[in-house]
Amino acid sequence: LSDRFFPFEAIQTDAVLSLDEDTSLSTSEVDFAFSVWRSFPERIVGFPTQSHFWDPEQGRWGYTSKWTNELSIVLTAAAFYHRYYHSVFTEYLPAGLRELVDGLAACEDILMNVLVAAVTKLPPIKVTQRKQHKEGVAQQAECRDGAAGTPPPGQRSPPAPHSAAAKAKGTAGSRRFSQRQDCLNQLADWFGYMPLVSSQLRLDPVLYKDQVSVLRKKYPSLEKP
Repeated sequence: LSDRFFPFEAIQTDAVLSLDEDTSLSTSEVDFAFSVWRSFPERIVGFPTQSHFWDPEQGRWGYTSKWTNELSIVLTAAAFYHRYYHSVFTEYLPAGLRELVDGLAACEDILMNVLVAAVTKLPPIKVTQRKQHKEGVAQQAECRDGAAGTPPPGQRSPPAPHSAAAKAKGTAGSRRFSQRQDCLNQLADWFGYMPLVSSQLRLDPVLYKDQVSVLRKKYPSLEKP
């Protein structure tokens, strides 16, 4: 998994757009995110976010993918960052850290966020995303957290034959979430502190959601459900 951040010679541009195979973005989303990244090329700029927090009861760092105003991680499932970080990731990080990520198979994106935060001492930046995309990522986050879905009012729960598959999916999601939380704490131990920086900043296009003519807006499609 750490090969995802290898400094391949084919990458000639400073900006790297990192996408997972199941990510769906509009051209307006990509264009706006890129324009924001050009103003903050030292940071990770992207869409789905997560956050960390200190859990005093457990005496360790916690990790959540719930939608809140706080963020400290932008997932590389849909994000821009500078290609410089590929070189830092591959050539300067201890091999043990990359082996940790490859062994857990669940947190290469967390390591990249920790790395960038350690270099810049700054948080990542979240940008506007369409409601449709947000809901899709939220549903994926629930699966990662192992959360059980509740059927909408008036609908029945899925029939029994599918319950075993749903339970297995929930167990896998819960396991992956636990691995990511363990990874976060092991990374903090490796660095000797928690490099991640929290933020409540989200950048929107000019006139976003303003009650003005769409002809005055550069990205009107971002406001559509």
